[in-house]
Amino acid sequence: MNEQELAVLSTRIDHTNELLQRMLAEVAKTPSTHAIFVDAGYLYAAAGRLVAGTEDRRSFDLDAEGLIDALIDKARTIFADSRLLRVYWYDGARRRIHTSEQQSIAELPDVKVRLGNLNANNQQKGVDSLIRSDLESLARHRAISDAALLGGDEDLVSAVEAAQGYGARVHLWGIEAPDGRNQAEPLLWEVDSQRTLELDFVKPYVARRTATAYDLAAPRPAREDVRFVGAQIAATWLGARGREQMVELLPGHPYLPGPVDQDLLVEAEKLLQYSLRGQADLRRALRDGFWDHLQGQV
Repeated sequence: MNEQELAVLSTRIDHTNELLQRMLAEVAKTPSTHAIFVDAGYLYAAAGRLVAGTEDRRSFDLDAEGLIDALIDKARTIFADSRLLRVYWYDGARRRIHTSEQQSIAELPDVKVRLGNLNANNQQKGVDSLIRSDLESLARHRAISDAALLGGDEDLVSAVEAAQGYGARVHLWGIEAPDGRNQAEPLLWEVDSQRTLELDFVKPYVARRTATAYDLAAPRPAREDVRFVGAQIAATWLGARGREQMVELLPGHPYLPGPVDQDLLVEAEKLLQYSLRGQADLRRALRDGFWDHLQGQV
């Protein structure tokens, strides 16, 4: 190879290196993105058994909104340099028609409800295929780099493999089992990491179902009244906890830590004499009032 050919080759190599450097710079500027995939059938069964001693949904209340916020907060700490795409909530329903509870969940910000069918034996059908479809599609289009999957069914193995085939990492989250395991071993083998949500994490959001006087008698309060109650509770909370804890809380806006959010809910229901479970708009008004008061003290 003569000097002229060497010079041409050197120029081409320099040009290729320049293109690679530009591409790497663009990749470095692209933020990582994660999504949370929740198999609601697994969640209700595992959480109900752990906290209430039963898998029968009719026997306990699950504060889905509070738990979703806690999952988002948990993901934020694990995927510190990543942004949330959204939470995918998979459940079953008769003829795929939303129940009032599912509708409330669907109205939450950053949450997408996907429904499979529910057969005569109250068994979910088609949920696993929905999870696989979403996981594979998002990974294929590079919409996510990490997926937190809350579930336990062996049928989810194919969904994990599909996402991994396009370069996404899949992290399996499970709920503590009081005895043995509640997740299939083949699923545990395939994922990139595993994490267990223990009793202390889940307990604030599950309660045995009991009828209360205010559930049955009180009229529905106005949003502004609920917002005012949120501010009242924030003032009491600030007086008891102090500014130091308030400063620690502020960076998490608009999400409240699970224990704080649950205490806010319980105290508000006492003051209002009205249940806010399944009332997504009123729950948001309550949190808005709480945050408004705290931020007004800065």
